[in-house]
Amino acid sequence: MKKLHGNMHLTSLLFFLPAMILLLIFVIGPVILAFSLAFSNYQLTGISPDDIKFIGMDNFRRALTDERFYTALQRTFIFLVFSSFIGQQFFGFALALGMKQRNIYVRRFTGACVLAGWVCPEVVAGMCFVAFYTSGGMLDSIVQSFGITPLPWLVAIPMTAVIIANIWRGTAFSMLQFQAALDKIPDSVEEAALLDGATPFVRLTHIIIPMLKRDILTNMILNTLSTIGAFGMIFMLTRGGPGDKTQVFSLFLYEQAFIRYQLGYGTAISILILVLGMTLNTLYLRLISAEDR
Repeated sequence: MKKLHGNMHLTSLLFFLPAMILLLIFVIGPVILAFSLAFSNYQLTGISPDDIKFIGMDNFRRALTDERFYTALQRTFIFLVFSSFIGQQFFGFALALGMKQRNIYVRRFTGACVLAGWVCPEVVAGMCFVAFYTSGGMLDSIVQSFGITPLPWLVAIPMTAVIIANIWRGTAFSMLQFQAALDKIPDSVEEAALLDGATPFVRLTHIIIPMLKRDILTNMILNTLSTIGAFGMIFMLTRGGPGDKTQVFSLFLYEQAFIRYQLGYGTAISILILVLGMTLNTLYLRLISAEDR
């Protein structure tokens, strides 16, 4: 009996073996390689490719004493706060709330319009916004119709332009999250509040939002992860410029690793970005735990 049980255990492990091999090659292997590169002087040019050395924490010390690192950190927080915390959360919630009492056809049409931006590849969406912001483009035509003089949008207000583009693309995800959350609120709760004479604002602030606190924090976690790692949209619009006015962490990492060819230093920056994301998400999870008590 024991032998049969052992053979069954071995057989079940064999079924998992292909998945374990793929996990080792494509996930665990690159993670180990990334951490090893972060503690080395590895570069694609110069003498380092032929003389790779372990340099300990030098790459991390270099990043933490680099003024441009803190500039990228500042840009990242600006992008995160206005694009994710304020923009995507607010508009996603507003759209979901606005469609809650609408008929099925309105919900489907609005949902399809909003989702079109989300399913659109990031590079394609970036190219669309380049055309939208370019001189003589649609935005210039809109502001001129109101008698306003157009601006060179990607030069005059580059961070604002990038934030608006990212809000447009990312709002659909928040809308879907909040739609599912709003559908879970029993109609009887709102009907009772309506019978008690509660205004729409009171129902929103005292019933709906308190019941959705956990969903709001969960959505914030997912938005934070996607926004910190945002690259394609910003790269297509500004490539981090003009100067470094839109150079968030992901573009700073790209510059160091793939333009300056300092892979060791670039990998160290990527680990610091990972630490930042983990720190913020740990804070959100603590807030969720506090809500559950």
